[in-house]
Amino acid sequence: MGVIKSVNGHIVEVQFAQDGNPDINNVLTLKDSPNVMMQVYKSSGSSAFYCITLSNSEKMYRGAEVVDTGSSLKVPVGDATLGRIMDVFGRTMDGKGDVDRSIERSLYGTPQKLSDVVLDQKVLETGIKAVDLFSPILKGGKAGFFGGSGVGKTILLTEIMHNIINSEVGNTVSVFTGVGERSREGHELYDELKKSGVLDKVALIYGAMGESPTVRFLTALGGVAMAEQFRDAKKDVLFFADNIFRFAQAGNELAMLMDTIPSEDGYQPTLVSEIASIHERLVSNNNASITSLEAIYVPADDILDQAVQTILDHLDSNVVLSRDVYMEGRMPSIDIMASGSLALSPDIVSTKHYACALYAQTLLKKAASLDRIVALVGEAELSEDDRTAYHRAKKIKNYMTQNFFVAANQTGRPGS
Repeated sequence: MGVIKSVNGHIVEVQFAQDGNPDINNVLTLKDSPNVMMQVYKSSGSSAFYCITLSNSEKMYRGAEVVDTGSSLKVPVGDATLGRIMDVFGRTMDGKGDVDRSIERSLYGTPQKLSDVVLDQKVLETGIKAVDLFSPILKGGKAGFFGGSGVGKTILLTEIMHNIINSEVGNTVSVFTGVGERSREGHELYDELKKSGVLDKVALIYGAMGESPTVRFLTALGGVAMAEQFRDAKKDVLFFADNIFRFAQAGNELAMLMDTIPSEDGYQPTLVSEIASIHERLVSNNNASITSLEAIYVPADDILDQAVQTILDHLDSNVVLSRDVYMEGRMPSIDIMASGSLALSPDIVSTKHYACALYAQTLLKKAASLDRIVALVGEAELSEDDRTAYHRAKKIKNYMTQNFFVAANQTGRPGS
């Protein structure tokens, strides 16, 4: 039994008796109102704990008694979630009634032992030319799509989801985790999956932009728990997250309410461990694989932002979207020179693929150095070899554009 000491927005401080301390991540309820819940987040002193609210805090007040349920928050998992859209509490949003909760899993899993982790050397084709050539994605690997607001991260992730789900047959399912993004994008994705007939292979869990930082923070962990369950049931999983930066941002909001002394760039000092807590669980084992594809918002287009760099450390492939490329009207707006992948190696892709990508990057780099000369004196002043390289680089850039299936209604051009 504990007593509430203070309520500060989404943070509640609870004092327990010396011998009745709850475990971290346990769910607590008000003694008088069992529907009012909170989760133990971290210690705030001797037998005192900061808790994050899981429901409306209006009924919480100083002196109110709380009860430890003895377990952490659980999310419905398994085949019952396929074709359904829900929040981290298992409440459905698709009007099809409640989801079957016969199989549940805690949001807080244990990372795999290093000896159990399996890394496949097979490349997963996305159908996006610029990605497959310059930043190939490994099956069972992790790929990130970096970009500021409005440069096409979500639509690129949705297109890749459309292409892979339609090409992958058999024992493959997808988990889409919407963390802190717009509700409109969630509706559009749901309609697109329904229209293309692949909704029954996708489980969707959402914590939209308008939700509390607690819900946004926990939604990412809920999506990971769902992916782990499918993997342990021997199904290959495609894990899509939009947007993983919002997970770090929600953690920062919670840390500020707990008066935590900030670290680099004003982020919480626990940023590294929080990001690792997700990525260290998104791994393949002897049962099946988890391939993770994540959209990552880049604040103020600053790729050196501490949260962005922390996420980058966990990825095998990184695709950087550029505002300059977007303003030129080239879609997808991928900055080929800033993107890369550990899979771009002659040991994994073919020797021809590796040599082609390398030569194309060399041409693009040379063209970038000639851009200033052309801007000042024009193409006519270039040598013949330089002019040829400059024109070839333009052709490569144009060839790497393509029409998207998921944007066909807006553009009027069929996808390719």
